Amino acid sequence: MQSQTIQFSQKKGSTRLNVTRTAAEVCPLCDGTGWKALPATPSSPKDRRVTRCDCQLRSRNQTLLAAARIPKRYEHCELANFEFDGRYRSLAPARMAACKFAEEYPVNKSGLLLIGSIGVGKTHLAVGIIKELIRGKGVSCLFYDYRELLKQIQNSYNDTVKTTELDVLRPVFEAEVLALDELGAVRPTEWVWDTVSLILNTRYNDKLTTIITTNFPDGQSAETEAKKGIKRLNREDTLGDRVGDRMLSRLHEMCRFVTMDGADFRQNVKSASFP
Repeated sequence: MQSQTIQFSQKKGSTRLNVTRTAAEVCPLCDGTGWKALPATPSSPKDRRVTRCDCQLRSRNQTLLAAARIPKRYEHCELANFEFDGRYRSLAPARMAACKFAEEYPVNKSGLLLIGSIGVGKTHLAVGIIKELIRGKGVSCLFYDYRELLKQIQNSYNDTVKTTELDVLRPVFEAEVLALDELGAVRPTEWVWDTVSLILNTRYNDKLTTIITTNFPDGQSAETEAKKGIKRLNREDTLGDRVGDRMLSRLHEMCRFVTMDGADFRQNVKSASFP
């Protein structure tokens, strides 16, 4: 980009006025047209072809990144700066799966579900993936924390809020790739189950890709286990408990499940913080 400053002065009575004009910045590759010429080929030396200029691609990517709603706390997260060596070596397969996902999209549009305890870097990988898709392939992506999404939907029922449930859900339904963070973090009620089922089933039916993170292990609900005669001491909630067994089955159709086992980054001041 180049800019030009022009200065001139003018007398008005005894007062001298200084005026400054700044010319609009113009891309030197396309001269502001948004298109750049491609080199002619030996077989067609007079064939003049054009393609979108790099400045247009950069501008589109910046717009997509801003629209993705990536929280400031995670703006530094990239696949390239995800730590997976030393004490975090067990996380290498998860990073490999994330890189493969970004590389193969959209040939393979299956989603990804990252399972792991607090602080292992699930959100880091999810954000890293959508950044790769935006910058490398111009894909429209959207990030939402599961708890925040449910809260926004509930707030839309308030008459004083000038938004509707559909206003909140439309971008969630339509995003080419949705990253849904912390699935299951809200205690389940009939309304929660119905809402998450609506979101995920809509995206499933429209063949849209969803990246999901959760702290809850893959497994059926306590109710289903009891019917099968399975009893476990000190049982902790599973994903089936949090989203329902029917939705869990649908998630297995929608996503590849990846379990992340490793040390808590946060306890070592390694992630989920400003760089």
